[in-house]
Amino acid sequence: MRVTRNHVYGQPYRGFEPLHLRQEQKQFSNMKNFYEQVYDVVEKIPKGKVVTYGDIAKMLGHPRAARFVGYAMNAVCETDNRPWHRVTFNDGRLWDGQWERVQRKLLKSEGVGFTKDGKIDVEKYRWCPESANAPVGLRDLPLKF
Repeated sequence: MRVTRNHVYGQPYRGFEPLHLRQEQKQFSNMKNFYEQVYDVVEKIPKGKVVTYGDIAKMLGHPRAARFVGYAMNAVCETDNRPWHRVTFNDGRLWDGQWERVQRKLLKSEGVGFTKDGKIDVEKYRWCPESANAPVGLRDLPLKF
């Protein structure tokens, strides 16, 4: 059958979404998006500790979404008071470009040490929320390092 403006497959046109999908959207409207989940984890990182982009992605149950964690962090680094500087690359490198000096300064002020090549010893300063002093909400996440 031909699709026209007023009729799709012989039925009156009611939009592209079936009614049951609209009702499901109402059910999930109070859920947080991925960026908000990333920010919730970042706000819980204690001073003097760092987490990698991949660690946060694994905590949220999306182990291949490290790049999207980076996008989320890039969106807040200059506009928010979240501790964005505590998130690093897997090998201990800091952000490239204009934010590297700011990130290095903030981490040094919190007592994070650097190696001779300018990287962080991630294994020494990594925050592991599975420890006993982690907030209860984070112990319930699917954590696998």
